[in-house]
Amino acid sequence: MKKSRILLTMAALMLVLLTGAFSVGAQGISELTIWWAQWAPADFLQQVGLDYEEATGIKVTVVQTPWGDFYNRVGTEWAAQGASFDMVVGDSQWIGQAVTQGHYVDMTEFMVSNGIDKTVTPATLTYYGEYPTGSGSYYAYPTEGDANGWAYRMDLFEDADNQAAFKEQYGYDLAIPSTWAQLRDIAEFFTRPDEGLYGLGIYTQVDYDAITMGFQNVFFSFGGDWKDADNNVLGVVNSEKAVAALELYKELYAFAPPGTNNAFFQEMNDVYVQGRAAMIMNYFAFFPALTDPSYNPYAESTGYFANPAGPDGDRFAALGGQGISINSYIADDRKQASFDFIQWFAQEDVQLRWAQLGGYTCNINVLESDAFLAVAPFNAAFAETMTFVKDFWNIPEFGQLLEPAQRYLHAYVVGGEGTAQEALDGMAAEMDEVLVEAGYISQ
Repeated sequence: MKKSRILLTMAALMLVLLTGAFSVGAQGISELTIWWAQWAPADFLQQVGLDYEEATGIKVTVVQTPWGDFYNRVGTEWAAQGASFDMVVGDSQWIGQAVTQGHYVDMTEFMVSNGIDKTVTPATLTYYGEYPTGSGSYYAYPTEGDANGWAYRMDLFEDADNQAAFKEQYGYDLAIPSTWAQLRDIAEFFTRPDEGLYGLGIYTQVDYDAITMGFQNVFFSFGGDWKDADNNVLGVVNSEKAVAALELYKELYAFAPPGTNNAFFQEMNDVYVQGRAAMIMNYFAFFPALTDPSYNPYAESTGYFANPAGPDGDRFAALGGQGISINSYIADDRKQASFDFIQWFAQEDVQLRWAQLGGYTCNINVLESDAFLAVAPFNAAFAETMTFVKDFWNIPEFGQLLEPAQRYLHAYVVGGEGTAQEALDGMAAEMDEVLVEAGYISQ
């Protein structure tokens, strides 16, 4: 980023404060603590926090915890009704538990009265901030937008010999795939074990939610869903469209490099920079590393694209990312100071600064701006993707629903156990038991 752009942005932030467009309402608070996972976006938020300290005198500390321990650490603090943090950037799937158990402050009046709810894309407001879905009640400000997209080797795609061979074999031009069927063909074409090259890398990790998130990209685009309007899963999770999606996902895995049988974001980037995959699935939050030539030898020839369409033209991407929420157990003056920070952070100029640092803004105007698109080569694909994101369950029982999804998907895709229909039938039956017991559906 150019130094002049940084200076202009900082000048704009100071102007907002000096002209009274934003004011600090809490008195006597000199510091605020935000908890988040340990990754680059948290570093960017800390830099934004330094801007806030310079503008207001209030120090902001972003405390980072490794992803594998983050939920457990926050859950322990929730159980103790502790006040070790003022705000938390929590995963989208946590919101049901956090709201129903009283851990998050209701931000509805604050968001609506200040017009903040209208500044972010509707999908991010729904999945990061709203609970229950469709209620118009908000408990988080969409902070780090994220979703699955693709990185690919432009040098391989644009090679004249590859283009000619592909056209002869498949009957159409080699290009960024517009459908999942085309992506499958391209993956097959570039799978050349004798050369150490494979068609793609996809998520397969059985821990937490990785393979479920990867599968969702195909699942949703094929017309699948986790539930109907009445929360029924039988006949929905295991529908014909869902079966077709799972069969394709397993087929895609056949074109993945050896050793990616338990792969997530780091393994995706690894096989790409090692020259072992022509394309990789990954969250956009992990693509910045691929722009660094010292890490990625293909940095100059790396392109990015959004998920292709399913058989009926539907396009969806598995949602990642998080919203920032206020801890309900802190004192009222600290809650007000937290509201003040979020109000400042939500301003368009600050969101542009956040995006320029490397954060993934959810602000509508910033996403559509030339300035945002110019920040990074993957931002155009990211902005497009954030218009068709979709998420897993976010009710308090999401963990009980996620476990069988992970288990059955991994057993079928990686382990080769049974058929896609059998895997989804088993998954649906176990999910149904959870939902019946929790009272979401009747027996």
